[in-house]
Amino acid sequence: MSSYSDVFSIDHDRGYDEDIHAGDLVRTGPNLFPHFEVVAVHGDKAWVRNVQTGADHLAMICRCRKINGQPIAQAAE
Repeated sequence: MSSYSDVFSIDHDRGYDEDIHAGDLVRTGPNLFPHFEVVAVHGDKAWVRNVQTGADHLAMICRCRKINGQPIAQAAE
């Protein structure tokens, strides 16, 4: 079964390096919501919990973006 991302070739990966750790608040992809708390990190995946609903998910680290944590290179622009 294909997802919208697959069908429309949407890239959710961030284009910069960012260290994601347990306890961080993140969002996934370019969307502003929902917000997730990182429960644990293993390899290239993070166990995240939706802060509004409490639902747990697995997310690729490369798709997680820290909330209010934009990279220095972008902040200077």
